[in-house]
Parts: sequence; C-alpha cells; structure tokens
Amino acid sequence: MSMLELKIPPPLVAVLAGIAMWFAARVGPSVQLPLSVRIAAFVIIALVGGATAAAGDLAFRRVKTTINPLRPEKATALVTSGIYRFTRNPMYLGLALVLLGWAAFLGSLLALAGPIAFVLYIDRFQIAPEERVLLAKFGSAYAQYKARVRRWL
Repeated sequence: MSMLELKIPPPLVAVLAGIAMWFAARVGPSVQLPLSVRIAAFVIIALVGGATAAAGDLAFRRVKTTINPLRPEKATALVTSGIYRFTRNPMYLGLALVLLGWAAFLGSLLALAGPIAFVLYIDRFQIAPEERVLLAKFGSAYAQYKARVRRWL
C-alpha cells in the first residue's frame, strides 16, 4: 500500500470524503435536529477548522518553506512555533474539523465515518511518510519536536 503514500493531495482526500459523507447521509439514519442547529454547528466547527488550517499555512509561508504536501523533501525549515506548538499537523487537523462540521450539518451518524476515514488515511499515507522525510532531513531537532508535540492534538 506504500504506492498511496504522498500521492493524493490532502484537500482532495477531504473533498472525496465530504462527497462520500453526503451519499452516506442519504442512505443512513439521520439525527433529527433543526436545520438552524445543524447550520450553526457546521459554521462554528468549520470556522475553527479553517482558522486552524490557515494558521498552519501562514506559519509555513512566514518562513518561506513549502506547503506542498506531496513534496516534504522540499521543506527548508522546521516550523515549531505558533500553532505548531500544539499540533504537528494543523492543516490536516483543520480539514478534519471541517469534515466534522459537515457531518454535523448532514445530521447523519453514518456521515461521521468520513472524518474518521480521513484521519486514518492521512495518518497512514500522508503523515507517516512526511515524518520519515522530516526526521531524515532535520534529525534530532525533529525527533525532539515530535516527542514534545502531538501529531493531532
């Protein structure tokens, strides 16, 4: 399965998961909540997710390192400040939160499988290979950072 490592851009994985969630919500049982509650939950959770991802992106841009998730070997700096003090993967966490908000909007228990599947896929096929590259590139500095900060939260 290593052929999937670093091959599909994480935003595309999130979009595909979101589409699958929509279909799952159409066939599975739904939670009967007012539309206004579902919209509010989506907006709040998605805004937190968007802000989390944007903070990660901004931190990368500040130090002028690559944000291309398919080419981690192009990284020129190890970012450990800002939001990276709390999570090693704020952009992926942000995408997962947006999917969680989408599941809340859909009001479907089956749709909750989407954010879970996204996290499992990204963890295995995106983050694990990225971490191997970063460890090889930044050595003990990355190992220390990895020991200090959690992968997700």
